[in-house]
Amino acid sequence: MKYSKIEWTEATWNPSTGCNKVSAGCKNCYAETMAKRLKAMGAPGYENGFEFTLMPERLEMPFKIKKATKFFVNSMSDLFHERMPFDFLDKVFEVIRHTPQHSYQILTKREEILQDYCSSRMIPDNVWLGVSVESAKTKHRIDILRTIPARIRFLSVEPLIADVGTLDLKGIHWVIVGGESGAKARPMRPEWALNVQKQCDEQGIAFFFKQWGAWGEDGVKRSKKANGRIFLGREWNEEPAKESIL
Repeated sequence: MKYSKIEWTEATWNPSTGCNKVSAGCKNCYAETMAKRLKAMGAPGYENGFEFTLMPERLEMPFKIKKATKFFVNSMSDLFHERMPFDFLDKVFEVIRHTPQHSYQILTKREEILQDYCSSRMIPDNVWLGVSVESAKTKHRIDILRTIPARIRFLSVEPLIADVGTLDLKGIHWVIVGGESGAKARPMRPEWALNVQKQCDEQGIAFFFKQWGAWGEDGVKRSKKANGRIFLGREWNEEPAKESIL
């Protein structure tokens, strides 16, 4: 069963919420907009809006789902936020270790904290570990990700706000590409997405095209749904090779 509307996952798990902007890709953060809306609605867990907040009461949630599920961890935050205590992170990973039937997709823009944490800890085999690469200016995150022993390493090239140039995808298993959505979305040029797809094809990396976002392939702004997910005449739903996954 799919619990999340995010195309590349099945459910979300947020043991913390809230964040702050660290690079250009954060400018129109969907999670910030959603958190403010949830606060206005009085939703539990969003009393602090988009301020970073630990949610220890949510730690047990994966134990309640018996069916093997693909979780995106912290869709409403960054698991490696500056204010995240390492001892709380240890608890998150302890839950992950004790629920091997699930897969956990962890995405960060804070590659240095990720590297620091992993310097003295092993990442469980049921974790897919990723970094965001919105433009050529953030490609250095890939080099750090590559140094961390993880069964699956992936890139979220979303929102793609500029050409990423040449990519060294050695040690990377999956690449997601997507345009920005929302009222203030910046357009993604087709040639930027094509550049990434070609390099994935050449280097044998699974490619997933998530969405055009608010701007269509034709450069016209319309609803995300109307623009759809068709790229180069098809939907791209590739995932990492099965032999890479437990």
